[in-house]
Amino acid sequence: MKIIHDPACTGYSRAGHPERPARITGTVERLKNQPELPIAWVAPSTVREEQILRAHSGAMLARLKISQDFDADTPAYENIGGYARASVAAALDALKLARAGEAVFSLMRPPGHHATRDQQMGFCFLNNIAIAVLEALAGGMKRVAVFDFDVHHGNGTEDILLDRDGAAFFSVHQFPAYPGTGAAHRGNNCFNYPVEPSSPRETYRATLSRALQDLKAFDPELVAVSAGFDAYARDPLADGTLLAEDFHWVGQELRALGRPMFSLLEGGYSRDLPELIFAYLKGVAGQ
Repeated sequence: MKIIHDPACTGYSRAGHPERPARITGTVERLKNQPELPIAWVAPSTVREEQILRAHSGAMLARLKISQDFDADTPAYENIGGYARASVAAALDALKLARAGEAVFSLMRPPGHHATRDQQMGFCFLNNIAIAVLEALAGGMKRVAVFDFDVHHGNGTEDILLDRDGAAFFSVHQFPAYPGTGAAHRGNNCFNYPVEPSSPRETYRATLSRALQDLKAFDPELVAVSAGFDAYARDPLADGTLLAEDFHWVGQELRALGRPMFSLLEGGYSRDLPELIFAYLKGVAGQ
């Protein structure tokens, strides 16, 4: 298992904000102090402007330099453009490793799946997974699927990939919930599987299974995973009901697809996040 990580990604914060450095530092500590899963740690490389501009407008990139909060949830941290670019670079590195047959997880922040083509929002500044998918398509891949199991709908990924040839987006999420999108399928390639708040675990898992079956029917060459762990029963930002064993199962199911795959960290704000990520990674690794 390859983990892409740069300790510098913990360098920004705001008091009381749930998207905090401890999400990463606690997970790094957990992964480095376990004997079950062999891990190779990899630092992210760099990203070129043209790779970002496949997904985002020039005006959106320019706003990263302005010291004004993007919305109530998305502060203008100092050098947030640099942090966001490093997270994108990690996603692109994860893509390369997946294409080379590696199991890989990007343990970076900020997350990305709420960032639309033209707008930063929901703790997200650049859409890491959409940029990586567009890179894969530009590199000659014909069918790339995104599987997003974050409890919040990946509205930004949908916005960028909507009706994009070769891409398909599958999102399982709570609805109604932030950001208020994802009630139904959109276009010819964006498939949404809403789950009501506080639905039984069995209902949530059955919905995940249905989405995975539809993804399998799409027959992708590559699977890009927006791995959010906030559908957890004790996450403070939503009303999910999943447990660590469910994230382990998701990892197993994705592995069973038998396709090159990489995963990027999105949400997950409980104190148990390190255990949830570890359970998922063991599933991906076949443990």
